[in-house]
Amino acid sequence: MNTSLSDQAAGIAAAGRLLNAAQRILFITGAGLSADSGLPTYRGVGGLYEDAHTDIGLPIEQALSGAMFRERPDITWRFLSQIESSCRGARPNPGHYAIARLEALHGQVTVLTQNVDGFHLEAGSRDVIEMHGTLRRLRCVDCGRARQVSSYAGLEIPPECPYCGGLLRPDVVLFGESLPDAAVHRYQTVLEAGPDLIVSVGTGSAFPYIAGPVVWAVDKGIPTIEINPGHTPLSEQVRVCLKMRAAEALPAMLDAAGYSLDCGRDARG
Repeated sequence: MNTSLSDQAAGIAAAGRLLNAAQRILFITGAGLSADSGLPTYRGVGGLYEDAHTDIGLPIEQALSGAMFRERPDITWRFLSQIESSCRGARPNPGHYAIARLEALHGQVTVLTQNVDGFHLEAGSRDVIEMHGTLRRLRCVDCGRARQVSSYAGLEIPPECPYCGGLLRPDVVLFGESLPDAAVHRYQTVLEAGPDLIVSVGTGSAFPYIAGPVVWAVDKGIPTIEINPGHTPLSEQVRVCLKMRAAEALPAMLDAAGYSLDCGRDARG
C-alpha cells in the first residue's frame, strides 16, 4: 500500500513530537538501515543468497552456522569473506548520522543493532549494542585474542592468529549460536532503565528480542515508531509507522523535532 506525501509529512511531524518529549530513547536497527548504504540485506548480513542457497548447494544458514565453522571453517570463511567483500567501501548513510547526531544533542540515546557492519560506531554513535557482533573484529578460537581489521583484503582464508597460529573467526554470531552474554546483559539493563520511546528502524522484527520490547512498550502505552518501507508484524501496533527509507525518515524526524544537523553540539532549532 502506497503512503501519500501528506501521510508521510503527518507521520514525520508526529515522530518529531515524540522525539521532543522523550527522555530515554532506544533505537533498534536492522538490515534495512544499512541497505541505504548499498549493502545487501540477506538476514542482515548480505543479499548475495536470495534463493537461500550458496554456489556449492548448501543452504546459507548451514554454510554460516557455528556447526559448519567447527567442522569446515574454510567453507564458513569462504562466504564470510564474500559478505565482507560486498560491504567493502560502503559507508554510513544519513540515517546512521542522524541517530549519532541525536545522541550528541540529546544525550540518552541507545542503539541496539542486528547489523555487523560497524556503521553506527563509524557514524559517531557511542552507546551501541552490537547484538550480532561485527565483521571488523577477528577473534582467535584458541587463545581468545582479538584484533580490529579494516577489511579482509590480503587475509589468507581462513586466517591464522598472528599470536599463536590458531584459527581466527569474525566476532559475529553465526547461525545456531547463542547471543553474546555481554550484549544481552547491556540490552536488559537498557530495558530495565525504562526507555520512554522505542524506534524500530529497518528490521522485519522476526526475532523475539527485537519485537518483544516494542510490543511491551505498546502494551504499556509507551510511544513507539517504526521506520520500514515494507509491512512488519509491528506496523499496525506502533504509535507512528513511517513507510519510508531510513536514510530519508531519520533526518526528517530530527528536523521536525527542531534538531539541526548542521549546528553546534548544544544547539536546537
